[in-house]
Amino acid sequence: MFDTIAPRYDLVNKVMTFGVDRAWRRQAVRALSVPPGALVLDLACGTGDFCRELENGGVRAVGADSSLGMLAHARVVSPLVQGDGLALPLRDSYLDGAISGFALRNFVALEPVFAELARVLRPGGRIALLDVSVPHNPALRVAHGFYFNKMVPKVGAVFSDRDAYGYLPRSVAYLPPSERIVEMLADAGFGAIRHRLLTGGVTQLFSATRRVLAR
Repeated sequence: MFDTIAPRYDLVNKVMTFGVDRAWRRQAVRALSVPPGALVLDLACGTGDFCRELENGGVRAVGADSSLGMLAHARVVSPLVQGDGLALPLRDSYLDGAISGFALRNFVALEPVFAELARVLRPGGRIALLDVSVPHNPALRVAHGFYFNKMVPKVGAVFSDRDAYGYLPRSVAYLPPSERIVEMLADAGFGAIRHRLLTGGVTQLFSATRRVLAR
């Protein structure tokens, strides 16, 4: 599916979010809070949007994604690798940070993903994980539900693939509650965990620090 939508992925993201997706990525990079020159993994990097943001901020980025189609359409200077988030081709404590955008709900299980991130991060390393959410405000929730469930598939059909962008609204159901994600991050060895809602709650951002001793 991701190979199919890769050619127009960036365009659809911009149209679908009215360009706000870049502001979300910038907030995630700020929440990552790593110094210039740090080495950061863009997990499930797609076409490399986060890699570009990181490199523009003086951070060294490496992208990993299981979709070869997405990697083929990336326009980045960062090194990219086709790889599984459950078995990253990186040695222990290799990275200063890791970041991802709208990838969590596409993993079958999050606990092994978080454990793998903890493995490849040095103690004190940072993560910032961005994904969709559902607004708490009733009026916003209704408006967002209409747009996300009815309009997004139509936008996808016009610019890319209807079936793929029909999956997008359904995939929200695969994401555990934020409280459970916080628990899983703690169990994987992360501390100083922070959960933030962005743009009225249509997206959410988790940030955390790799503890010196994982549980």
